[in-house]
Amino acid sequence: MYSLIQHLLNGLAAGTVYALVALGYTMVYGVLKLINFAHGDVMMVGVYVGYAVAFLLGSDVLGAWWVALLVFTVAMGFCALLGLAIERFAYRPLRDRPRLTALITAIGISFCISYSFQLKLTVNLFDREWSILPGATARYFPAIIPRAQWFTLGTEDEGVIVWNWQVISVLIAAALMIGLQYLVFKTKFGRAMRAVSFDHRTAALMGIPVDRVIALTFALSSALAATAGILFAIKDRKVEPMMGLMVGLKAFVAAVIGGIGHVPGAVVGALALGLCEEFVAGYTVSSWRDGVAFGFLILVLLFRPEGLFGRVQAEKV
Repeated sequence: MYSLIQHLLNGLAAGTVYALVALGYTMVYGVLKLINFAHGDVMMVGVYVGYAVAFLLGSDVLGAWWVALLVFTVAMGFCALLGLAIERFAYRPLRDRPRLTALITAIGISFCISYSFQLKLTVNLFDREWSILPGATARYFPAIIPRAQWFTLGTEDEGVIVWNWQVISVLIAAALMIGLQYLVFKTKFGRAMRAVSFDHRTAALMGIPVDRVIALTFALSSALAATAGILFAIKDRKVEPMMGLMVGLKAFVAAVIGGIGHVPGAVVGALALGLCEEFVAGYTVSSWRDGVAFGFLILVLLFRPEGLFGRVQAEKV
């Protein structure tokens, strides 16, 4: 019983990270009908920005609440600007081209970001060497939130351990998801997003600034990816340029399972995927978790191609 509860907690904590990344896929697909495969790499960039901020502040102040807040804020802001740049210079010129063109471009941007970060580039400034690109060597993320057991149910040998990072991760993710749901369905910008999602040409004729709405959607989704990346790094600690690839793919799987373009569906799909992975790792063989995740996707596509919450839509050809 204790092990079941422990796996439930671990799976929910992992699922919230997938959910934040999956929401980015869902938002971009909703307004552009584009799968932004560079989204996982944007998450990776956010982790490295957070690493740089924590490193510059120094180990003496690690653990303070304002350090964690600053790391999250700077990483989210930088990734939001990166998302704006990607949309403006990579996707906007291809908006009226065939979807395959934009899809190939997204894959190219993903490779460009991930492999560029494997280069080692430093500059000398103010009598000090500064790293511009980190290189392929794996690093360990600073303990901006020191690990601590909040409480234990049962005994030390056999019981349920709730860690502080799990609670913080779930609370931050839940707050952002609720805020996003409010933004999409209760604000003027959310109405504009839904109008652009329905038909961006008609929305432009109705006076909606389509370019601005799409750009802000990219910025918001990239900021969510940065938050997910910091939470993921707090849990796993290991930071490397290719870390966004697998997390991004799994988040895409979660978005498809829930119904790509459906905000609550992305959250449900991510939580289901996180629980599925945790139970597979806990009760079978841990190396199977990645295969089971994609097997879950295949089953959903076989029996419900539109996802758990998606709708079948007729498309003119």
